[in-house]
Amino acid sequence: MNEITQLEASSSVTSKGQTTIPKSVRDALGIKDGTPLRWRLKDGVLSVTAKTKRLEDFAGLLGKPPNGRRVSIEEMNEAVLDEAADRFRRKTTR
Repeated sequence: MNEITQLEASSSVTSKGQTTIPKSVRDALGIKDGTPLRWRLKDGVLSVTAKTKRLEDFAGLLGKPPNGRRVSIEEMNEAVLDEAADRFRRKTTR
């Protein structure tokens, strides 16, 4: 993905409601075949956001864990289920 801060391009809509994202825009955003796009219309302004990053791309973004210990997905899932069970018990025993 290129580091372009501003880019302007045009395209048209076909009779089937389809459009082609200009190559300069695809290249700037790293859009490839199958890249999910989010369309948003707010106050008459259409914005399209490409989801070009995966969850794995954010690994380590926040630095080291505060307690210095990394946990697995399984450990996270278990902690979430334990907390949900505790909240359910507290709610139903009142």
